[in-house]
Amino acid sequence: MSKILFITAPYHCWGVQVVGNWPPLHMAYLAGAALDAGHEAGIFDAMNKGLGFDDIREEIERVQPDYVMSLDYLPVTGAISTATVPDSLRILDIAKEVNPAIVTLLGGPHPTFMFGEILEYEKNHVDFIIKGEPEHILKQLLAAIPEGTGKSVKGIAYREGSEIVSTENQHHIVELDSLNPAWHLLDWDDYHYRVEPEGRMASILTSRGCDMGCAFCSQRMFWREDWRCRKPENVIEEMAHLIETYQIDYFTLIDAYPTKHRDRWELFLDLLIERNFGVRLLIETRVEDIIRDADILHKYRDAGIIHIYIGAESADKDTLNSLNKGTSFEQNKQALDLCREAGIITEASFMIGFTNETWDSIENTIDSAKYLNPDIAVFPVVTPMPFTPLFKDMKDRIRVWDYSKYNLVTPIVEPLEMTMDEITQALGTCYMRFYSDKVQEIVALEDGFKRRYMLSAFKLMMKDHGKHFDFAGSEMPMHFSTDVFKSY
Repeated sequence: MSKILFITAPYHCWGVQVVGNWPPLHMAYLAGAALDAGHEAGIFDAMNKGLGFDDIREEIERVQPDYVMSLDYLPVTGAISTATVPDSLRILDIAKEVNPAIVTLLGGPHPTFMFGEILEYEKNHVDFIIKGEPEHILKQLLAAIPEGTGKSVKGIAYREGSEIVSTENQHHIVELDSLNPAWHLLDWDDYHYRVEPEGRMASILTSRGCDMGCAFCSQRMFWREDWRCRKPENVIEEMAHLIETYQIDYFTLIDAYPTKHRDRWELFLDLLIERNFGVRLLIETRVEDIIRDADILHKYRDAGIIHIYIGAESADKDTLNSLNKGTSFEQNKQALDLCREAGIITEASFMIGFTNETWDSIENTIDSAKYLNPDIAVFPVVTPMPFTPLFKDMKDRIRVWDYSKYNLVTPIVEPLEMTMDEITQALGTCYMRFYSDKVQEIVALEDGFKRRYMLSAFKLMMKDHGKHFDFAGSEMPMHFSTDVFKSY
C-alpha cells in the first residue's frame, strides 16, 4: 500500500491564530480515510508548529511518501482559506524537488473553484486537484493511480498536456458518521486555547454544509447548497473519546451552521448536560437561531457553551442586503442581548472597506458596534474571494491579486472615496475606539470567569497589533495595548 503525507501550509496571520491553535480537522478526516483504505498516513502540521519550508522539506525527505497532499486550510470554518493557497502550492513544489515521482494533491474550496487558474500555470506542480468533499475521492484516487486509471476518478481536475480536464462531481457522503478522523496522528501538545483559563483545544464537526446565501462566503457553493448532519449521540461519544484520551478542555464546533435543526440541536445540548464533561465550547451560528432558541439558551450555557460568534457585518440596511445575510440590525441586537442575559460571551464581526466606504461610514460602524455591544468585536476587511458573488460585484475595484493577502486584515478593494492606506488606518481606529471603551466596562465587573476571560482575550488581541499593521495616521493611541492593561 502507499504512504501519504498531509502537510498544512506554514501560513500565519493576525486574527484567529492569536488566541489559539486549532487542530487541522480536515486533514485528520483525510488521513482517516487513507488509513481506512489500508494506506500509511502522516500529518505534518507546519502551521501550528510554527515551522517553515525548510522544515517541510526535511520532513518529506525523512518520510519519503508516495503522495503529498495540502489544502487551502485555515482553522475554524476555513472562511479565509484562499490566503494559504500560495504556501500550499509551494509545498507541492518542494515535494517534486525532493522526488519527482511523488504524486501531489491539492484540495479545499479555492482549488475546487479555481482549478483552471491553478492548473493553467505550468510551473505549479499539482498532479491532481480534488474538488469538493474529499474523503471518498481520495480513497478512489489512491486505489486508481497505481492501476493507471487515476484520471477516470470523478471529482478531480488535472492537466493533460495543454488541456485542463475536470471530471464530473461526486455525490456527497450520505453518512458523515462513517468517517473516522485519525486523531492519533495529531500532536496534541500543539493545540491550545490561550484565553484564560487556558487549555487543550480540539475542533469537532457535527454537520457539513450551509444553505444560506451570504455573498462573501464559499460555504453554500462548496457544499452545493447541501446540509448534512451527524447523530448527536455519535458526536458526544467522539467528544468523550477525545476528553479521555487527549485531555481536551475546549471544543470548537467548526460547523458553518450547527444549529439549523432545533430538535437535533436541543438533543445535542441535552446529551452534553447529561454527560457533564466539564469542558467549554465555542460555536458560530446565526442570529435568527439564537432568537429562536431564546427559551433554551440556558441549555447552551449549561452544556458548556461559553462563547458564540455571529456575523453582524453592518448596521447599514443596504449593505446587509448586498451581502445577502438575510438578517437585520435589530435581529443582531436582540440576539446579542439574549446571549448576554444567558451569561454567554459574544463575539460579533463588523466589516469595513466596502467600495462605498467613507470616514463617515467608518464612524457609523464604530457607533453601531458600541451600540450592539458584543463582548468582543472584530472588524474584518471586506475580502472578495475570487469564487464568490462579492468578487463579481467588486472586481473593478480590486487592487491586490496576491492571494496570500486575502486574510481579512489586508485591504484588497479600493473604495471610491478612500485610499487603501486609509482603510488600514480605519481598521486600527475601529479596534482602538471599541476596546478603549469596552475594557473599562470589563474592568468594572466583579472578579470572576467573564472578567478574567475577557481581559485575557483583549491582551492577546492587542499585544501584537503594532507588529502586524501600520496604523500611522489613524489618530489612535499606539501605547494602548500595553498601558491599558498595566493595572490588571
